[in-house]
Amino acid sequence: MKKRKQEEHANHERWLLSYSDFMTLLMILFVVMFAMSSVDQTKFKQLSQSMKVAMGGGKSIVGNEDAVSIAEKSKPVNTEIEAESEQSKLEQLKGQVDKYLEKNGMKESVSTQIDERGLVVSINDTLFFDSGRAEIKTEPQKKLIEIGKILNQLGNYMRIEGHTDNVPISNGQFSSNWQLSSARAANVTEFLIANSGIQPQKLSAVGYGEYRPILDNSTEEGRARNRRVDIIIVNSKFNKIENNKIGDKPIGENLISNEKK
Repeated sequence: MKKRKQEEHANHERWLLSYSDFMTLLMILFVVMFAMSSVDQTKFKQLSQSMKVAMGGGKSIVGNEDAVSIAEKSKPVNTEIEAESEQSKLEQLKGQVDKYLEKNGMKESVSTQIDERGLVVSINDTLFFDSGRAEIKTEPQKKLIEIGKILNQLGNYMRIEGHTDNVPISNGQFSSNWQLSSARAANVTEFLIANSGIQPQKLSAVGYGEYRPILDNSTEEGRARNRRVDIIIVNSKFNKIENNKIGDKPIGENLISNEKK
């Protein structure tokens, strides 16, 4: 009699296949739960396409249309458009200031330009100040008020910068050009707050003395141009620098609260 064929040995590793299927389904479940908890349409589309591919219903993780949509959403939000809009606003504001200066015969004493910082309105010191003094003269005060109101239309931060030439100063009130430039900047700042309706938190004042000249101090013309007060309408891209707050609290307050912890 022929011997029966030996029975094949039982496959004791079949459970691995079921286990791997179970773990795959469990992973998919957690992924779906995570995706549903986050309101992100881009992630949802990616997940949906991936699920289709996993189940045999698609050929690629992200389709061409979805890829285009995701690429568009990944771009910085309106960065170029905002920059163009900001530049346009600054140019319009510059035009209004220039028109006022020309109408009031101030073109020789006040100049305007737009640079990387924003709109710079540069005022020759002789227009508003007596030599070696920081008090704003009475006669041009109305003009400064009107200039301030025009500049305040944009609502941007403003920096008031005081500058001098390199001729040393030493009188009963000031012992250095640092002090003179700082006092002039501070007086213009306080004057604009009091008379042009500019919010104090939108303004800052700084004095540079003779250390940021725009022309060579070796000539009288250069020294005359260097003696100035600059009102800078700061480009809004610097808002994070100008606004010294973290959340709703000033930086100092946050530092104090952190030290107490």
